[in-house]
Amino acid sequence: MWLKHTTPAERRTLTATFAGYGVDGFDYMIYTFLIPTLIAAWGMSKAEAGYIATGALITSAIGGWAAGVLADRFGRVRVLQWTVLWFAAFTALSGFTSSFGQLFFTRAMQGFGMGGEWAVGSVLIAETIAAQHRGKAAGLVQSSWAIGWAASALAFWGLYSVLPPETAWKVLFWIGILPALLILYIRRNLDEPAVYRAEQARVKATGQRTSFLRIFSPALLRQTVLASLLATGMQGAYYSVTTWLPTFLKTERRLSVLGTSGYLLVLIGGSFAGYLASAWLSDAIGRRRCFMLFAFMGGALVLGYTQMPITDSMMLVLGFPLGFFLSGIFSGMGAFLSELFPSDVRGSGQGFCYNVGRAVGAFCPALIGQLSATQPLGQTLGWVAALCYGLVIVAALALPETRGRELRPAIA
Repeated sequence: MWLKHTTPAERRTLTATFAGYGVDGFDYMIYTFLIPTLIAAWGMSKAEAGYIATGALITSAIGGWAAGVLADRFGRVRVLQWTVLWFAAFTALSGFTSSFGQLFFTRAMQGFGMGGEWAVGSVLIAETIAAQHRGKAAGLVQSSWAIGWAASALAFWGLYSVLPPETAWKVLFWIGILPALLILYIRRNLDEPAVYRAEQARVKATGQRTSFLRIFSPALLRQTVLASLLATGMQGAYYSVTTWLPTFLKTERRLSVLGTSGYLLVLIGGSFAGYLASAWLSDAIGRRRCFMLFAFMGGALVLGYTQMPITDSMMLVLGFPLGFFLSGIFSGMGAFLSELFPSDVRGSGQGFCYNVGRAVGAFCPALIGQLSATQPLGQTLGWVAALCYGLVIVAALALPETRGRELRPAIA
């Protein structure tokens, strides 16, 4: 296995970033399970529930770029600690809210840290792991989102079985403070990547520090725009499905809480397998081909899952491949974005592209919430996601292949 050929420092970085992104997944996905409870408790509309999800994604976009810029200036490891503490604190504070406005604020603030953690962690992985294993390592870290998602589903089922809903949703938010303990591991075990230290030495020797806005220079603008569109399509589809699928299963398929958890665990299992398979494929066949394959299959499956008159048993069977392609498409993204940009603006470039995609894609849950007031939720969900996957294919065709590219400091 390729992990046997990694160094202790590489494995420590994998451990920290895997854990960080996993708790990101828990803290974000727990809200999607609580939407029906909060609608009933506070009288929120579906549109308002969508606004909360969208608000968190928009702020995560801002936080992702800001964290990337800060990581280029102050270091990957230091900024990673800041982001973990931030999103853990505001997730816990969400459990003390009592209205739509209060929860909108705490979830929006939590988003700053969530976006920043991915941006910094993915750069840290890309700069630490050897080129021949970079895609697999990035995909392994991405797979921890499925672990966090599964943990949120199990926690939801477990707490709702022993606590009344009006208490259970608060407890689920409160346990979001636990990831702050990860900071202790990061401080003791992680060092800055050699390529980052070399870049800082170059800056010190020459006195020339690059502006984070260089990603908009003529030399980099095209790939900045195209990579942003690629990220928009991926995340628009993903957040549409993951935000609204629990509600779709509960309100249109009339499944119980236990039934909904069962369906979602199949979906999550497929997601985990998809992350790992795509991680290997991104190194084996290239980043672009992998993105296009997963986008085509994901679009077809979302339409089938939401549009076809299929039975609940068939939906359960389709859940595994849906999760496989829905999530697996992200595995090569961290490595790909890191390989597109030079070292002096790698954090800024990666943070901007991925998180502009997140910000624009974040409007999809709100759009679906609005449209579902006059159209079936499943129909709206399916077509919005399929159009987003079409955008992924177009953008991937226009971008260069970067598999195997070595990462080096910028040239003075």
